[in-house]
Amino acid sequence: MAVAWVDRIAVDVHGEGDAVVFVHGLGGTLNVWTPLLPALGRWRCVRPELPGAGRSTRAYALAESTTHRGHLSAGTHADAVLRVCEVLGIARMHLVAHSFGTLVAQHVAVKAPARVRSLALFGALLEPAPAQREAMHARAAAARAQGLFEIAEAVAQAALSASSRETQPVTVAYVRESLLAQDAEGYARNCLALAEATAAHTELIGCPTLVVNGDEDVVTPLSGARQLAGRLKDARLEVLNRCGHWPTLERPAECQRLLRDFLDRVR
Repeated sequence: MAVAWVDRIAVDVHGEGDAVVFVHGLGGTLNVWTPLLPALGRWRCVRPELPGAGRSTRAYALAESTTHRGHLSAGTHADAVLRVCEVLGIARMHLVAHSFGTLVAQHVAVKAPARVRSLALFGALLEPAPAQREAMHARAAAARAQGLFEIAEAVAQAALSASSRETQPVTVAYVRESLLAQDAEGYARNCLALAEATAAHTELIGCPTLVVNGDEDVVTPLSGARQLAGRLKDARLEVLNRCGHWPTLERPAECQRLLRDFLDRVR
């Protein structure tokens, strides 16, 4: 792994070829994409950690001196992704995203349509439902007051399918540890960014899009993925059985195949 730094954002750059840029979700790091890398040997894989997440706890976007005074949002994250691409010399890219990252990726596609060749969205959402917004405000407050242990335990249990919890203890452990590795303040700011996020102008997204959701995803339910796919001009929805909100971890072989076949088709 070769970690680069762009505006204090940690970025892993792996391989050569056309660029695939990965955008993780809330509580994630670049490692959520590691299970997909074996299928992408012919691609240049670029995996940033969004401001406030993982190793990017000192990202410039968090500074009070920024125009947004360190307030994170789907828009500031989209700008961060585009900034990484600018510094790395990536003129055009395929965007692969998970959870909150799928909303960020949609905003990138609207802001810079000429630079986005395709979207692959895992655990996708159009925008948070009112109950989810309320829950994210409460979670931000809990992270600041109590830390992340109880949050990590709850997410590891609720966000995975019953099958994954029963048969994939390493996956359960990974999700828990991914949350526990977050900086509490950075995580809280990202909770608020998700709570305040609004839908992208999907009518402006014309690139080919793959949407992959688990049938047991309670975080970004299948109904929302269907709604999103229905709004996009060129989208295909794939549903993974006995899968929750972390499909790249719960069903890695299927996700490898779906992404590889999709990228081969749209390259």
